[in-house]
Amino acid sequence: MRRLRHSASLAVVLVGLLAGVHSARPQASAAPTTFAQAADQAVKTLMTVFYAGGGMWNACDSGCDKGNSDWGADSLTYALYLRWASTHSATIAATMKALLATAPSYSPPCTGTTCSSWSDVPEWDSLAASREYEVTRDPQALAKAKAAFRFVEDAKPFALGACPQIRYQQASGGANHLKTLETDGNAIKAALLLYRSTGSRAYLESAVRHYASVRTLFRDPRVALYSVYVFDDGHRCTQLPHRFFASVNGDMIWSGLELARDTRDARYLRQAVATAKAVVQYLSDPNGIFADLQAENDIVEPLVEAFYELASRTHASFARRWILRNAAAALSARAPNGAFGRFFDGPPPRTTVTAWQTNGGLALEIAAAALAPRAHVPVRQSWSGAHLVADDVRSMPALITFTGEAIALLGTLGETCCESGHARVFVDGRETFDRTGIWQNKSSASKSFPNTVLFVWRWPKRGAHTIRFEAGEPNAKEGDSFLHLQGYLVR
Repeated sequence: MRRLRHSASLAVVLVGLLAGVHSARPQASAAPTTFAQAADQAVKTLMTVFYAGGGMWNACDSGCDKGNSDWGADSLTYALYLRWASTHSATIAATMKALLATAPSYSPPCTGTTCSSWSDVPEWDSLAASREYEVTRDPQALAKAKAAFRFVEDAKPFALGACPQIRYQQASGGANHLKTLETDGNAIKAALLLYRSTGSRAYLESAVRHYASVRTLFRDPRVALYSVYVFDDGHRCTQLPHRFFASVNGDMIWSGLELARDTRDARYLRQAVATAKAVVQYLSDPNGIFADLQAENDIVEPLVEAFYELASRTHASFARRWILRNAAAALSARAPNGAFGRFFDGPPPRTTVTAWQTNGGLALEIAAAALAPRAHVPVRQSWSGAHLVADDVRSMPALITFTGEAIALLGTLGETCCESGHARVFVDGRETFDRTGIWQNKSSASKSFPNTVLFVWRWPKRGAHTIRFEAGEPNAKEGDSFLHLQGYLVR
């Protein structure tokens, strides 16, 4: 096993590794003193850095394509809706009108062996169109939400295999036979939003049916969390354990709350609360900040939205504390232009920030302001004075030992772009509860981004710690084993 040790003699300042990558970026506003100010700054970043105008979102804060479909762009629409829900801003309504004009229109469902889209994409888009309808009340938005939902709901090639009650991501299973909860988790939420808008019980019945199937096949057998992947080879369905994406767990929390209200069945509320409490217990670092999710193809806004609903609708104090605690921490993980890094307890990003990475931090500030606008924000410069250690880690197993209170691992996201290649991570001898570990080669923007923060872990106080890397176990989604770290920051 390769052993690496941090010490004063090994600490090397890597000129150019992190410095100056975005030196031309506009500077962020002064550090906020209240969550209201933090949210104002987040909305400014959303609208001046990521909104491209003309009803389109930038996939990154610089150098990426524009679009208005699928989960990266849609996550920004969701965050914008979250702001509108508490402010009813006319400016946001005008932007939603523009987004509606460019939102995709789905054709009738496919009936053959192929489809023009993967099944999760229309569900993400249905949610965005429903949110645009709530803001604009434009019938075109409702029509687009219905068509996107129907594209999957009535498509035969997705509902096949040994467990047809959950849908394939690709028609007839594609090459990997993957069924992702990004399809059915979003479908439940999309159906409930359509039920809210139309009153049609067919949507409520669909949500109830799919919710039951998801709990049977995606729920972890021991904890109240949902793994995101099931493989269905036509003979049996096998869950890939402990891939606890924020998006799908957020969906299930939100949908449990909504189902409890729509059906008056309190079991749904209990299930939603149990999942939310499991997120707090199992998917936080020892510093109490949400951290245990290391795949860049996930989005965190749905989880923030779910916790906000818990805090505002049911007055759950633990959910309110989770939002305020994470929102305060995330302010130290902002780039100079206001874009948030993926890890709320991490250092500020000094490289390209994608929509997939930043939506969670933006949503946190917006939600915190809606809950406690005048609350004082305890902004910390958590990573000032951190030591930058140059190390080339590309063989496994490997071990980093160091003394400190936090570590951030650095490398190129999508180095071998853009899917296969991951590694297992053990912190102080224990594998991360979310076993995604570091899925380094997955880049949702289909680009390679050097100097990216790939993993962060933080403790309440200074101590001696180890981070061990083991080869990733190959599977049909995450691919083979891969890791290439170029250094790490130790606080």
